[in-house]
Parts: sequence; C-alpha cells; structure tokens
Amino acid sequence: MIGMKSFNENILVVDDDPDIREVLKDRLESLGYQVLVAANGKEGLEFLEKQNLQMILLDIEMPAMSGLEVLKEIRKRGLEITVVMITAYGTIERAVEAMKAGAYDFIPKPFEPDHVALVVQKALEREKLKRGVEVLSVQVGERYQLIAGKSARMKEAIDVAKKAASSRSTVLLLGESGTGKEIFAHAIHNWSDRNGEPFIAINCVGLSRELLESELFGHEKGAFTGAHQVKRGKIEMAHGGTVFLDEVGDISPEIQTKLLRFLQEREFERVGGINSVRVDVKVIAATNRDLQASVNEGRFRADLFYRLNVIPISLPSLRDRKEDIFHLASFFMKRFSLETKKKFDEINQDALDRLFAYDWPGNVRELANVIERAVVLGRGPKITVEDLPVTIASTHSLGQSAGLSYSQNIEAYRRQVILNALSEAQGNRAAAAKALGLQRTYLSRLIKTLHIS
Repeated sequence: MIGMKSFNENILVVDDDPDIREVLKDRLESLGYQVLVAANGKEGLEFLEKQNLQMILLDIEMPAMSGLEVLKEIRKRGLEITVVMITAYGTIERAVEAMKAGAYDFIPKPFEPDHVALVVQKALEREKLKRGVEVLSVQVGERYQLIAGKSARMKEAIDVAKKAASSRSTVLLLGESGTGKEIFAHAIHNWSDRNGEPFIAINCVGLSRELLESELFGHEKGAFTGAHQVKRGKIEMAHGGTVFLDEVGDISPEIQTKLLRFLQEREFERVGGINSVRVDVKVIAATNRDLQASVNEGRFRADLFYRLNVIPISLPSLRDRKEDIFHLASFFMKRFSLETKKKFDEINQDALDRLFAYDWPGNVRELANVIERAVVLGRGPKITVEDLPVTIASTHSLGQSAGLSYSQNIEAYRRQVILNALSEAQGNRAAAAKALGLQRTYLSRLIKTLHIS
C-alpha cells in the first residue's frame, strides 16, 4: 500500500488522451499529490515556465510534438526536473532512447494504478535526494564564500587565520553578533591538518553554570541527581580535532577557572571525577564582548584572557565591508533559490542601492534573513525593492537623506566615502589617501573641513 503524501509535490501529466490524463490525475490526487494536466507538448512546456514542478509524466507518442522532443527541449533549457515516460505497446525502444536522453523511468500502457504510484514515489524520492545533495554541495562548497570578498580587512583576517590554522595556538575571534564567527571557526578547522577530525561547537550562553560545566567537561555517574551514567563532555569528544567556544566572554567565574586550567595543561576532571582526562584539541574561542574591558571591570580573569588571546582575529562588521554586499547577497539568493525551488537570478540595481545604503546592525546574519524573505515572498526572477523589508526599502541610496539639499547630500556622501576608506586602512591616513587616489595633505584638509574625527 502506498502511503499518503503531503501536498507539496506538484506533478504534471502530459498526454493527448483525456481518459489517461483523468485516470492518472485521480489516482495521484488520491495519494496526496497536486496534479496539473496538459493535452500536448507545447502546453506542457508552458506549464514549466509558470509552475514549480517536481516531476513530469510524459506520453512518448503525441501528435505535433512527441514526448521525446519535449524531453529534449526540457534538457536543452537546462531544467533537471525528473521525467517519467508513458509508453504504449511497441514503443519500448523509444522509451529506452528517452532514458538515454535523460528520462528517469517509463510506465508501459496499460498500467496498474499501484505500479504508477510506486514509480512516482521512487522518482520523487530520487528527486528529493538529488536536491538534498545539491543543497549539501552548496553548503560545503560555497559556505566559505560568506567570509570571502574584496574587503581588505576580511582578506587580512583570512590571511592570519590560515597561518594560525597550522599551529596549536588558541585563536580568539572578535566581532559583533552576526559577523560569521562560527563559519570562520569552521574554515580554520578545515584549513588545518585536523580537518578529518571532529569539529565540536559549544555555545556558552543560555546554560546554567552546572549544565555548561557538564557540557564542556562531562560528568561521572552519580555526580549529581539524574547523572545515571558517565557522560563525555564536548571537549573530550573533540579529541584530535577542534573545539569552538562561542560567546566565551559570558562564562561564569567558576567555569573560567576550570577552563584556564584546561588551556594550561590540556587536561581536566569530569564533574564529580578525580581522575584527569587529557585531550589533544585546537581551541578556537569567540565573543562579541570587549574582553579587555571585562578584565578591567573584574568580570573576566586576566590570565584566562591572555591564554585565549594568543592569536586574536577581528571580523569586520558588514557596514565596514560594504564592498562585499553584492557578493554575499548573490550567494544567499542562489542558496535560498535552491532550497525553495524558486528561480531567482538577479538583484536589480535599485534593490542593490538600498542594500548598500543600509547599515546592517545584524551584519551578515541580517542580510541572509533579508534575502531569504525576498526569495520566499518574491515572484522572481529578480529581487526588487518591493521584496525588501520597509526599513531597508525606505533607505535612501548613496547616503541621501530626506529633507537635505543637493549640496548637503553630496557633503554627507563625501564624508561617508572618507570614513569608509579610513576604516579600511584602520585609521592610517597615508593608506586611505592612496586607496582614494588623493594626496595625503589634501585628504587631511578634507578630514578637517568635513569635521571627521
């Protein structure tokens, strides 16, 4: 018995015989599929342009345009949709030819309803598996595009990270929320010689001291109520690989003490244990806090800070790497188009202007959410201003502000260009002047005139 399906799979039946169309439609709809029908090849191809289809049942023998011709046109258009051919007696050779041309399977007439249901189920399972592999390929092969780009500061951070990856030294990733610290940590792990070993991430926020201590170091049987057996901690599970301590600036003083000892000795005791557990792991920590300020205020141990801060890497906020917005937005558009099975291939210039003008307090994570929303709610094939949230769509491009005169807008824009250059050059006026193609003395006069601190 074939199980019921959820109503999220669209199947197109293309057959010139109305009785065949009706039988297939009734049978597949009874199984929970959404079914569209077309009487000929041309009509079927028109559906491809308008509908999001997961599969086509295609009659091989039709007047005007045969099923084989339709199949070849589908492949010519670059569409990888799953196609199952419907064949009559005496057309098996043509069905084999169709399979060579890219058809998944064929159903001979007269057909049994259960056989049709089984073929369709297997074909759709294959389609889901194929799309899953495509999504995974995008995530594995392109996820590091999130930390790449043209930004000088990001290139510098990547350069330092690649050098740090080959050492056992602890890396401390600094940056605002949403700048991609965990993805950066994954990249360091993959650039290292530990890339075949575990990468274990631990979020140090949101857990009580007792739970976090157990997560990090594990516990012995009977260590506390409910500890019915020995549990290995995340640090122990990462042996041979990398452990990533996210939001390390938020851990309690008690955990700070135990973590310090681990970083010094590379060993620890499980909660309730007396025997030391020794592990070989690379430690990457991350925080959006100013740890030096926390040390000065007595909220974070100075000796732990120095142990973590061996190789600090600052990840720039998105507003400080705006030249990467087009690259990142395009990446997210492709990812969410694939995941939602919708066709988006461009972000129009007006929408791009709004993306560039916005300040992105949520950084790359916020940009990802904005593009996902645009793909889910938009019609495509372009992302337009209408697809953006009001807060971004209403942002004036090129730094323009409502109510300001032309000269005031130009001055505001000049000021922003200089600020961006100084930020990229980390305050070095000579480097900023070179990047802008200006004399340093002239840049200094501009800075004074525009009241730039």
